[in-house]
Amino acid sequence: MRRLFYLILSVLTLSLTGCYHKEYSAGRHYSFNYNFVVKADSIELLRQQPEELASDLLTDSFMVKKGTHLVVADFRMMPNDTIDSVWVQLATQNAEFGWTHESELLPAVVPDDPISQFISTFSDQHVLYSLIVVILIALLYLLFKVNRHNAHIVHFNDIDSFYPALLAVIVAVAATFYASLQLFAPELWQQFYYHPTLNPFSVPGLLSVFLLSVWAIIIVGVAVLDDIRGKLPFGETLLYLGGLAAVCAVNYIVFSITTLWYVGYALLVAYVVFAVKMYSRRHR
Repeated sequence: MRRLFYLILSVLTLSLTGCYHKEYSAGRHYSFNYNFVVKADSIELLRQQPEELASDLLTDSFMVKKGTHLVVADFRMMPNDTIDSVWVQLATQNAEFGWTHESELLPAVVPDDPISQFISTFSDQHVLYSLIVVILIALLYLLFKVNRHNAHIVHFNDIDSFYPALLAVIVAVAATFYASLQLFAPELWQQFYYHPTLNPFSVPGLLSVFLLSVWAIIIVGVAVLDDIRGKLPFGETLLYLGGLAAVCAVNYIVFSITTLWYVGYALLVAYVVFAVKMYSRRHR
């Protein structure tokens, strides 16, 4: 009952923090004085005006390296530009100014915000592939330990607590909503990417549900740590938490990918039924 009280109190606290609904506008999601950080190896910036380059005048450029902070200083429309009609002027942290095409800028930078940078990192395909390999190795090792030593693992040989299974299910739900946003509301997701917030009551509906699921992961994750304390020896606790993290990571990858092909919704229903049945079979 005490843990349930803390969970309810946490949810009520979150609800009190949301007192406004931020309006989202279509079109460009950043404007003047917006801050970026270079994530590519480098970006080339034109020192002169874009019109000078279009007129085949002598121009000069300079390179901005990875990790450099940039500020949006100006925009210029060039309708006759065959590459991109939108030019963006940027100021570097060394007070240098330069122009580049918007289409060349955006893939090479990330908003100067830790939430945006987290999203960018875990959206990178190379990181995703590496994560899949690590998770598969971890799962194979855990399955070996379970078979040889009857170790505990969520869903299959779980401890007497519903919080771990609940956490795994919430991660699957959050991953499904994450993919749904990209599928049905890409403009809304882009706006969130450029202007992130952790307040679920200051954003539109589908995004609000996603942020609530993220908060639920944090709250239930704390409940997991509190509940398994004392139930397992220290070594088994670490092994169990590693297995739980691996299962949650698999859920994130599987549901965020399959939902993009609409299969994830049916898969989510089947997974919830499976999680409830596996827990109730051992803990009536």
